[in-house]
Amino acid sequence: MVERIIIEPFSVNTYLFSEWKKECIVIDPGGEAEKIVAHMVEKNLTPRGIVCTHGHLDHIGAILHIKDYYLGKGVLIKVAAHIDDARYFGPEAKSVHIESLKGIPENLFDELNIPLHQLPAVDILLSEGDTVFDSSLSVIHTPGHTPGSICLYSETQGFLFSGDTLFFENIGRTDLPGGNSDAIIESINNKVMVLPDETRVLPGHGPLTSIERERKTNPFIRLN
Repeated sequence: MVERIIIEPFSVNTYLFSEWKKECIVIDPGGEAEKIVAHMVEKNLTPRGIVCTHGHLDHIGAILHIKDYYLGKGVLIKVAAHIDDARYFGPEAKSVHIESLKGIPENLFDELNIPLHQLPAVDILLSEGDTVFDSSLSVIHTPGHTPGSICLYSETQGFLFSGDTLFFENIGRTDLPGGNSDAIIESINNKVMVLPDETRVLPGHGPLTSIERERKTNPFIRLN
């Protein structure tokens, strides 16, 4: 089961991925923690863990509130992210996010109830090929949007959670600190486009797509 929850104001796709009757993995909980928790309660699911495709604030902003909610119920939720994006997590990460999101008023984070001074640290540091929370999801390290950007691939389910690496007929931006345009093109062409055509792509923003469609229509792939 996969359920998509669109989180505003940045229209982030948060996903609940489940291969179990009463557990799920939360992917990229960017904000609106109450909405995310309400979906899990409605489905009678408890998080097995949280995994972030990268460390930008719009993909991690609800972590603390989700962890606190379930801790109050006696459930300790761990957070997993790639080792190269660990600097975006933890209490020392505030300055990293302010630098990464230049142009966005700092008080917006307060209005969105995103505690920059209380960001949880990563519990599980991921690397290429790791499996996530005893699921079929495996880590594909796809640097470019950030140094530690990852995609999560389930061969058995035919899903690729592509984060901000690959979008519907587009790719992730690389003009923020840590971005690298050559690296993201290399990541997509050498690690993502080698997957089966029928693989369904669930990106961090925007509509769902497929490997076949992106191979045929994505201008960044056709031109490189």
